[in-house]
Amino acid sequence: MTAPAAAADADGDLIVRREGAAGIIRLNRPKALNAMTYEMSQGIDAALDQFETDTAVSVVLLEGAGERGLCAGGDIRGLYESSKAGGDLGKVFWRQEYVMNARIAKYPKPYVAFMDGLVMGGGVGLSAHARHRVVTEKTKLAMPEVGLGFFPDVGGTWLLPRSPGEIGTFFGLTGQTMNGPDAIFARFADAVVPSAKLPALREALLTVRSGVTSVEVDRIIAGFTTGETAGPVAAQKADIDRWFAHDRMQDIFAELKRDGSELAQSTLKVLNEKSPRGMVVTLRLLRLARGATSLEECLVREYRAALEVFRSDDFREGVRAAVIDKDRNPRWSPPSVEDVTPAMLAPYFNEIGADELVF
Repeated sequence: MTAPAAAADADGDLIVRREGAAGIIRLNRPKALNAMTYEMSQGIDAALDQFETDTAVSVVLLEGAGERGLCAGGDIRGLYESSKAGGDLGKVFWRQEYVMNARIAKYPKPYVAFMDGLVMGGGVGLSAHARHRVVTEKTKLAMPEVGLGFFPDVGGTWLLPRSPGEIGTFFGLTGQTMNGPDAIFARFADAVVPSAKLPALREALLTVRSGVTSVEVDRIIAGFTTGETAGPVAAQKADIDRWFAHDRMQDIFAELKRDGSELAQSTLKVLNEKSPRGMVVTLRLLRLARGATSLEECLVREYRAALEVFRSDDFREGVRAAVIDKDRNPRWSPPSVEDVTPAMLAPYFNEIGADELVF
């Protein structure tokens, strides 16, 4: 389905070309789990321009090089270095990325994302807003940003509240991984296709008729699916809905502590490892997004909050512990959700002075 890693590396970080009736966008950094740089984001935008006006392109296909996944997220290391140096990569990168996320959601031609293997953070932004979202038995989808002192961005605050019940709150706060059927249940994906059948599905997409509709593309994909629509998390929904129904992190922690089950205690352990400030900001964003009427509204709110994250010690500390030093021992500030004050939260939700996104 994709080029071997050694050959892929020679082609540059992004491969854009037409194959038959399909415009192919291949993320091509397999050694970096196809993590997306600012330049790759710009290249994807340019590809969308090109394919939108090319009458020979009837469908767009997003895929990742190598065997490990579609995309493990954005270039966190680059953002960390810029944040440390007082640079502006966050402002520039996220503006580019978020506008592109909104564009993908409204793309006029059928846009198909192969969400095989790892799909995390920025990879979710490239794929979960697509019209046709294909997962496999190898899919491991997650929005683990709270563990970096951040929050689920790239439109994550639009997607997560639209999962059933409190499933989105659970995944957003814990950063836990969804398998393919979980992703369908959470409304992050549409169809499970066995990875062994992806090459045949890909070939079918290359030969679609000119002007193929999304309904017709759905029918093509349906010919390869397993029909699964719910993974392990669906069976836990009643408990998750009870634990995560609250609007304050303190109440969620209290609910989990009251529950003596193994699942509640393991969930509590996971939350205790996350950034307290990141969790409180995330929960507030998710609750605000319940009243949102568009993805764009959520992306504007995310952008304002992301600019504050970029300035924060928690973001740098989270990336240091997870990516730079890899000691997995972040020292969060403040150290508990009880210590997150309204004054600390206010800058993340400031509607004055932040650059707006232009969609």
